[in-house]
Amino acid sequence: MTGNEFSGKEKRRAIQVLTLNTLAFTVNFACWMLNGVLITFLVENGAYDWTNTQMGWLIGIPVLSGALFRLPVGVLTDKYGGRIVYTVVMLLAALPMFLLSYADSYWQFFMYGLGFGLAGTTFAVGIAYTSVWFPKKYQGTALGIFGAGNAGAAVTSMLAPLLLARLTSGGESIEAWRAAPRIYAVALLAMAVIFYFTTYSKRVDDSHVTSLSQRLEPLKHLKVWRFGLYYFLVFGGFVALAQWLIPYYVNAYKLTVATAGMMAAIFSLPSGVIRALGGWLSDRFGARAVMNTVFITTLAATILLVFPPMDVETPGKGVMATRSGTVTQVTDKVIVVGNVAHNLKYGEDEAQTVENRDAGVLIWPTRSAWQKPVVEVGDSVERKQLLAKGITHIHFEANVWIFTGLVFIVGIMMGIGKAGVYKYIPDYFPRDVGVVGGIVGVLGGLGGFVCPILFGYLLDATGLWTTCWIFFALFTAACIWWMQHAIRESESLVKAPYAAVQTDGVQQRELEKSHA
Repeated sequence: MTGNEFSGKEKRRAIQVLTLNTLAFTVNFACWMLNGVLITFLVENGAYDWTNTQMGWLIGIPVLSGALFRLPVGVLTDKYGGRIVYTVVMLLAALPMFLLSYADSYWQFFMYGLGFGLAGTTFAVGIAYTSVWFPKKYQGTALGIFGAGNAGAAVTSMLAPLLLARLTSGGESIEAWRAAPRIYAVALLAMAVIFYFTTYSKRVDDSHVTSLSQRLEPLKHLKVWRFGLYYFLVFGGFVALAQWLIPYYVNAYKLTVATAGMMAAIFSLPSGVIRALGGWLSDRFGARAVMNTVFITTLAATILLVFPPMDVETPGKGVMATRSGTVTQVTDKVIVVGNVAHNLKYGEDEAQTVENRDAGVLIWPTRSAWQKPVVEVGDSVERKQLLAKGITHIHFEANVWIFTGLVFIVGIMMGIGKAGVYKYIPDYFPRDVGVVGGIVGVLGGLGGFVCPILFGYLLDATGLWTTCWIFFALFTAACIWWMQHAIRESESLVKAPYAAVQTDGVQQRELEKSHA
């Protein structure tokens, strides 16, 4: 399809398909993220007594099936077209979503979550189905608009807690939660019907592909796995945090599930819709420059997020007797030995710290110090004997609004990074965009599955909610290292004698790609 052919009826159909594609993806993504809210709500209201690790598994299991089936669903889309595959996937996901309303054990939640996780495969369908309707010069914008359907995570973060609270009368009638997955199932069913009857059939010409092994040929290239690692961070991290932030806010900041959902949406909503901007920036400045900025900014923000709310009490400066004698008076403010008074520092500044803490105005770590008597009236003491021990209390609030601001920055970077990674793929694999994009999408989806489970294990092992940020900081540093290593390797190939490179056909093709 050329730019001149993209007009009139064809253009109207393409825009209609893109609109329905994006709407359907938003609905499916919202359904895909349901467990992040639902499981947290049920545990917080005492319906089930699951550990943090078990919660991590239940939150992550829909993401697993959504990731693992992306590649085969993408292949089916190339073969049969997006219209029919998209519709079938939504119908199949609606059934286990409805059955979730009857779950009453850990393994039932596990299995039904695995089933409705199919909703997450619609990304692979939508990418292929959108691409086939638009000429190459419009594909970046079209795919960016489609990718904004990630905002479905924010829809669930904001609305699902309110829906659950309304259905259960604030948790008083907890069994009424079962209506929520039924409502989601109806939404999927309705979307499937609307999608099928308002879109058009079209599929890519894949007649040049003669075997599955030919289709999977790009797997041999290390670049594919490097791009997959990047996507594991920016997409997998986004999916994981879109769910994990809700129990994080509830436990670390004592917010209600509904309020936590609103705060989590500050992360997920902008991150979802900014993907289109990420595509434009990647076209304008190149994927490498964009991803370098994404990684450095993410690393800085996650390092700042590592420090948790904390109260540390440590020995401070005490009071010692200036001469030997008998203690004649002991109060909170003074100790008298013989006729010599030793003034004590009283904990008045601690009261001010607590007042500011309750007001939520503390930003920097605060310190308060006081002294507590260790002697009693009538005790005989020697010179330089300890009369009152010193106590220093350090409090760090990890202010919720500063925390949310840093999380917002991480979300923006992940949103831009998601587009940046997919900009790499046509540059290096122009003939294999579908399969490479599918494989990278699988690895990104696996990130969304692995991370919540890993966070649960880290939380159980350390008791620190901020261990998730430690993980992201280390993982981001690894991405930066691999990117810099690849750049140095690419530069060394360019500088190598051209004749030496020509001796190996594979290396020659790699060199040509590095010049592209």
